[in-house]
Amino acid sequence: MAGVRERAVLVLEDGTVYHGYAFGARGKTVGEVVFNTAQTGYQEIMTDPSYHGQIVVMTYPHQGNYGVNVYDMQSNRPWVKGFVAKEFSRIASNPRAQQTLGEFMEFYGVVGLEGIDTRALVRKIREGGVLKGAIAHASLYGEPDHAFTPEELEALRQEAKAWTDIDGRDMTPEVSTPLPYAWPTLKSGRRIVVMDFGIKHAIVENLAQQGFEILVVPGKTPASQIMALEPHGLLISNGPGDPSMPRYAHETIWKLMGLLPTFGICLGHQLLALAAGGRTYKMKFGHRGANHPVKNLLTGKIEITSQNHGYAVDIDSLKEFRPTHINLNDGTLEGMAHARYPVFSVQYHPEAAPGPHDALYLFRRFLEEVEAFHGVTG
Repeated sequence: MAGVRERAVLVLEDGTVYHGYAFGARGKTVGEVVFNTAQTGYQEIMTDPSYHGQIVVMTYPHQGNYGVNVYDMQSNRPWVKGFVAKEFSRIASNPRAQQTLGEFMEFYGVVGLEGIDTRALVRKIREGGVLKGAIAHASLYGEPDHAFTPEELEALRQEAKAWTDIDGRDMTPEVSTPLPYAWPTLKSGRRIVVMDFGIKHAIVENLAQQGFEILVVPGKTPASQIMALEPHGLLISNGPGDPSMPRYAHETIWKLMGLLPTFGICLGHQLLALAAGGRTYKMKFGHRGANHPVKNLLTGKIEITSQNHGYAVDIDSLKEFRPTHINLNDGTLEGMAHARYPVFSVQYHPEAAPGPHDALYLFRRFLEEVEAFHGVTG
């Protein structure tokens, strides 16, 4: 049936159905449905390990027009469970492009959906909170123009409902490096150990630009092994899942607190708070986009930031840390610093990828903290 657009559906766990058309790899997928408000950066979003387990809905209606390329990858493959937009481009109009978005999704097995009312879906998530959902393409059931039956839709709803919640799961071992490795660089500056819970390449690249020697280790690496590497500083990375669950990480970070200048990003920020006795909670629909305003309480300046998180640190639970950054949309905690030690963190992504570069200064601040600490301690 040449020329027929293949039908597809998104069925939410509450029974809401969105009818659209298939895109990307053909098949079925189930995950937590979230939305991202960035206008560009779909490749960086799809390859960010923090999105592991999630079906991402892009609010900007047109996606894929500039294609994909190897240089914008944030890991070695996409981690999203599914990808949804109002319309996907079939062509790539960009001299940097090496593939179309459709070719990229097909190659890596990412199931997509287009042609639905993404505004209605996003409004539903904003008003009611994130939901689990299932995407299915018609070719699984017969011809591309197959009309989904009530029984098939109910079966998809049941699949979505039965899918294991992200809340209560430690998902970091699924995305962390299995073995330690050195990030290739010609520089031989201060040695930084990165605890990898799902690190983005752009974070490590920004560390390298500061002249650091970088060793990346699995998130489960104990404190004794980290100290045996004789690092000058520690970076705790971003990653997926419930931050309260990797309790081994809380213990390791607590043991290292004060021994090394430490910088936490996103999940790393949450793990630092939990290690120090703080609390985290799951947000209604999270912060995901490239245009979130954050106020730096130390300078009074406003930063436009890139964000991707579904959990937040309870600001009232902080004991040893002091707030340094606040989200201007909802007042949630976006940054903190230890009252005594050279330890600080931010909830947002200073490396952007995608997004504005307002917060790149934090990598320079980390370098300054490392130099100051070792200037005093020798």
